[in-house]
Amino acid sequence: MPRCTKSDQRVLMTPEALREDFDWHLRYTLAKDRSTATKLDCYTALALSVRDRLVERWIVTQENYRRQGVRRVAYLSLEFLMGRLLGNNVISLGLKEACDAAFADLGIDWNQLRDLEADAGLGNGGLGRLAACFLDSMATMDIPAIGYGLRYDYGIFKQVIKDGAQVEEPDHWLDQGYAWEIARPEYSCEVLFEGRVEMRAAPGGGTEWHWVDAHPVKGVPYDVPVVGFGGKTVNTLRLWRAQATDEFDLQDFNRGSYVEAVERKVLAENLTKVLYPNDNTLQGKELRLRQQYFFVSCSVQDSLRRFRETGLPFERLPERVFFQLNDTHPALVVPELMRILIDVEHLGWDVAWKVVTACTGYTNHTILPEALERWGVPLMTRLLPRHMQIIYEINARFLRMVSARYPGDVARLQRMSLIDEEGQKQVRMANLAVVGTAAVNGVAALHTRLLKEKIFPDFAELWPDKFSNKTNGVTQRRWLLKANPGLAALATEVVGDGWIRNLSLLRGLEAKAGDKAFLRRFREVKRRNKVALAEVVRERIGLEIDPASLYDVQVKRLHEYKRQLLLALYIIVLYNRLLANPGLKVTPRTFIFGAKAAPGYAMAKLIIQLIHGIAAVVNDHPVVGKAIKVAFLPDYCVSLAERIIPAADLSEQISLAGMEASGTGNMKLMLNGAVTIGTLDGANVEIAEEVGDDNIFIFGLRADEVAARRATYNSTATYLADPEIRLAVDRIRQNVFSLMNPGLFAPIVRSLLDYGDHYMLLADLRSYIDTQDAISRLYAEDPDGWARRALINVARSGKFSSDRTIAEYARDIWHVAPCPVAD
Repeated sequence: MPRCTKSDQRVLMTPEALREDFDWHLRYTLAKDRSTATKLDCYTALALSVRDRLVERWIVTQENYRRQGVRRVAYLSLEFLMGRLLGNNVISLGLKEACDAAFADLGIDWNQLRDLEADAGLGNGGLGRLAACFLDSMATMDIPAIGYGLRYDYGIFKQVIKDGAQVEEPDHWLDQGYAWEIARPEYSCEVLFEGRVEMRAAPGGGTEWHWVDAHPVKGVPYDVPVVGFGGKTVNTLRLWRAQATDEFDLQDFNRGSYVEAVERKVLAENLTKVLYPNDNTLQGKELRLRQQYFFVSCSVQDSLRRFRETGLPFERLPERVFFQLNDTHPALVVPELMRILIDVEHLGWDVAWKVVTACTGYTNHTILPEALERWGVPLMTRLLPRHMQIIYEINARFLRMVSARYPGDVARLQRMSLIDEEGQKQVRMANLAVVGTAAVNGVAALHTRLLKEKIFPDFAELWPDKFSNKTNGVTQRRWLLKANPGLAALATEVVGDGWIRNLSLLRGLEAKAGDKAFLRRFREVKRRNKVALAEVVRERIGLEIDPASLYDVQVKRLHEYKRQLLLALYIIVLYNRLLANPGLKVTPRTFIFGAKAAPGYAMAKLIIQLIHGIAAVVNDHPVVGKAIKVAFLPDYCVSLAERIIPAADLSEQISLAGMEASGTGNMKLMLNGAVTIGTLDGANVEIAEEVGDDNIFIFGLRADEVAARRATYNSTATYLADPEIRLAVDRIRQNVFSLMNPGLFAPIVRSLLDYGDHYMLLADLRSYIDTQDAISRLYAEDPDGWARRALINVARSGKFSSDRTIAEYARDIWHVAPCPVAD
């Protein structure tokens, strides 16, 4: 790393230099001094001072990649839930002691300043958090990479609870600016929509295709540095903001048509206003498709611009770039690359196809049919006419190949086609991603097996070597070192600090599983985290909770398949038991929920209302409220997760088996010493393999049992056969939790009894109740036994580091090697 010159003394890593840089930014960036600066000013000055220390490393990293001619991973994701960056960057740079010393003399608690940073509104849930973990791991492991996403003005939404119901408000995360980003207008791209395609004679013979009369939108990049632990490699997250090519139509303005003058500007910039526009309407569907293509086109153009600078022929593109598609959202990379290689760079079809299929990979994150995106052919043809031509050509060539391999198998051709011909024609984006990429992977062992057997069996039979598993992981730097400093310090005391880069070293903690004195210290760390969370709960929702109670936590996106309703039904069971027998001995519990429901997802939002209805009845009940409390913490986000997860005793991972692709919340909770109650779904299967049957609580149907039973499943029979289950459902039907709004939760009861209980809650409920009862007994009667199980979960979490995941991607799919920056 180049040494600072005398003129660069401000960015040295010493407390004195940091304080000098802080004062400089207060005065010359913010035009303040210490006497007039607000706390937000102080945060901004500190963040900019830390960013200054990233810049030199950032520049050197990028120059190192260019000089060595490396293959760079372009990781395309519509979500990046980065969380707050100040604390993370300070830790990665090794600046914590310098910050402590620099600001102690100023009477400033820089740790409090960290809380002033807004969570970047760049994602929704697990997909975005996974992408953020991957960026951290790639930088820490010196993997040449760039993340591509969208710079949403408002993120998904800010969740506010009014009268127990979710209300969505804009998430103004950019209101105070974003200290970590740097605009790069010099790398702006032009993206086209609509218009038509003309066929013209090429100068040297043959045919050329020209996309004409299209409407352009400009993509402006904003770069965020992503520093690896140790502070050497700094990769880039490049986020695209939509901007009109002309600010307004001056002729319309001069005629007095003020609204019309700026209409195109507004329409263009709507593309990056909000994450995932509600697609319950035709306008919402169109906006989402526009958003996806804008993101893809900008990212592909940017990568190709960088490649052109090498002077290499485009046949060699795979030597320098690999596009990893995070779910189906970036699937348009395939036809967009083909369009540019054929129409702009004038490669022949066969050569272009060979290039595209050598430098793209597809990660599937779901087996839910509604999440395997499909776009109507009429909409695609209108918005992206050239791409629709290319997709039809890809499909025709692909089906000819399939037909030759399986002659006469018309049904197979229909299943594998990129176009669904039934009803209104639709483009199957998942099929496009499978056909047009070099590698397809699932994100947990069970998920990958289901992909090959249930979702893409024909493709897996055709290309068995194309499919592989890459079980997800989480970064221990944020989710243990930063989020849980007490446990991190305890781990370092026992095994050294090597676990920060090699999580498998935590296995050394297992030697302490029989040490009662150590288990007491381990429990004390958990108790302090629980006390801290109790204060957060009191501040946010005014509820007093007992840190001595079992913290039973379910925090994740609200979806029926994740079955927050199952936990709600168990709470009702406990409520019924205590009503029937006020003297019943019950292990005190605090049930903690955090979840957002998609704005158009009525049932998910109704479940949130039910949880609040249960909380209103339970928490204030003179008998029940002494034993159990229910807390729903609104606006769940990364920074809130960092408070909840270290305090959790029990991790709820209770999706219907076969539905959850992987999950990463299960890994974060395990890493922080929570014991899992779960079905054998997603990565729970592998967690169970790692920790052993005695250190996890598994219940319910297996994936194959779900499939076998579904055809004959009768939820009403289960309801009638089990009095405790029947009474729990009846309490909802009797409006116990909706006294002021009778019938409010009738749709929930109907979904369970009249509409087949699609997610089979009642089928699993008895097994779940019995398992929860066993958990209560263990927690109350054997504190050391509980602590031992929790410690073993921490010790055996090594497999679930995103470093391991990224190492497998780099070895098996990307074929990239680390490119470290020299000291």
